[in-house]
Amino acid sequence: MKQAILGAALTLIALSVGLFWMQGRAQVEQAAPPPDPDALAEAEVDDPDALPSADVADMEGPAPPEASELTREQRRFFRYDRNRDLKITRNEMLSTRTEAFRRLDKDGNNLLTFEEWAVTTATRFDAMDGNGDRELTQGEFATSRPTPRRTSSCRC
Repeated sequence: MKQAILGAALTLIALSVGLFWMQGRAQVEQAAPPPDPDALAEAEVDDPDALPSADVADMEGPAPPEASELTREQRRFFRYDRNRDLKITRNEMLSTRTEAFRRLDKDGNNLLTFEEWAVTTATRFDAMDGNGDRELTQGEFATSRPTPRRTSSCRC
């Protein structure tokens, strides 16, 4: 019963929003100036069904933006830098380390307190923060780059 009443109420709300939207568009169309009859007479050609055309050979427009590819280190940096100010604060670093949180269970009992995790992450953050200003620049963050994994050759 409650679902039927809720469905009816939502339907009425959607219909009223649609009605107001249509009335708003109709008012804009009524306020538009009437077409100029002289311009319509000049625009008529032998074939009334012909589409207008334009010579685009001499047209110039803005160039499309170039897509810049981020390096692997820049992508890693921006995963942590949530507000894109080119600095990673301690809070930004702690908030994105959930996977590392799962790996910190040393005794394997699936119990890890937040304090244990925060101490390890804060220690790592302090080690990366070379000048001690509690913010990581891109250069400081690059010092924590993981070593690339060696892929073994195929043993086919």
